Amino acid sequence: MAHEQQESTAGQPLLAVNNLNIAFAHDAFAHDPGETAITRDVSFTVGHGERVGVVGESGCGKTVTGLALLGLLPERTARVRGEILFQGRDLLKMPARELRRRRGRDISMIFQEPMSALDPVFTVGEQLIETLRAHERVSRKEARERAIAALEDVGIPSPRQRLDDYPYQFSGGMRQRVMIAMALICRPRLVIADEPTTALDVTVQAQIIDLLRELSDTTGTALLFITHDLGVVAETCSRLLTMYAGEVVESAPVDSVLRRPGHPYSSGLLRSLPGLSERGGRLPSIPGRVPAPSEMPAGCRFQARCPHATDGCEQSQPLRELDGERLARCWRGAELTLPGAVTP
Repeated sequence: MAHEQQESTAGQPLLAVNNLNIAFAHDAFAHDPGETAITRDVSFTVGHGERVGVVGESGCGKTVTGLALLGLLPERTARVRGEILFQGRDLLKMPARELRRRRGRDISMIFQEPMSALDPVFTVGEQLIETLRAHERVSRKEARERAIAALEDVGIPSPRQRLDDYPYQFSGGMRQRVMIAMALICRPRLVIADEPTTALDVTVQAQIIDLLRELSDTTGTALLFITHDLGVVAETCSRLLTMYAGEVVESAPVDSVLRRPGHPYSSGLLRSLPGLSERGGRLPSIPGRVPAPSEMPAGCRFQARCPHATDGCEQSQPLRELDGERLARCWRGAELTLPGAVTP
């Protein structure tokens, strides 16, 4: 059956998100509660084994999109519309029981905060074994051996002994490695990594990035990498999605965006990288802030902060094709020569 399903989806992307709209009700118990839109018509794909980066400032809708893919938003207040096609099946129309089976087995997530994502009252071994046995029919002995192997794969020293330790006995970097082991123990086809290097020092960040890239290469697991760090995306991913104010404003190969971004917001993010400013000079920044969900402007949502805004930007901006592989939500994208991070 699984073989037939794999053949039936040959040539299709592993994940296809179409016109994803996420809103939250103001009062879940009201007869006709109003709601605030968080994302608007978010669409993208992730191919088999592909690594896609999602970047943007805080409040742009990156994490809420990742949680929606796994059905982890609160059912009472969240309103999720559109399509989330995974291996050709719409996750939004899938029965809750089947979605729970897929979550962790076919799609898994590395959460943003390793310090609080692990349960402090259970050993890391118990948490790994529970994850595995929830999705596969294996004995406890076999599950324990696979949990040890999973810790070894992510670089935990003395994994047989550390399996019986509690989360507080691990450093932040080691806890994040445990989270990665938990996400990969069932050999999923897609891993959503939500800011997996947050709160880690620079050396540990580099180790985690190398680990994710290596595991993706060796297992063929696709990776949706949510981050605010464009440098991480440049090292890890082949394609970049830039999100702003709940919309995808650019979708393009990473190398293309680094050389010539197609949207002024992507260019602003790149020019804000500390390594690109002159020594002793002023660090470039994007003026203003991301508008609150209840204050979204009409037309281009970046218009108030954009140095290239002109007549026409007050109109609604669809994603436009710049060339065969680049899309940007800017009607001037083809005519503007925007600075990137790499000199062409």
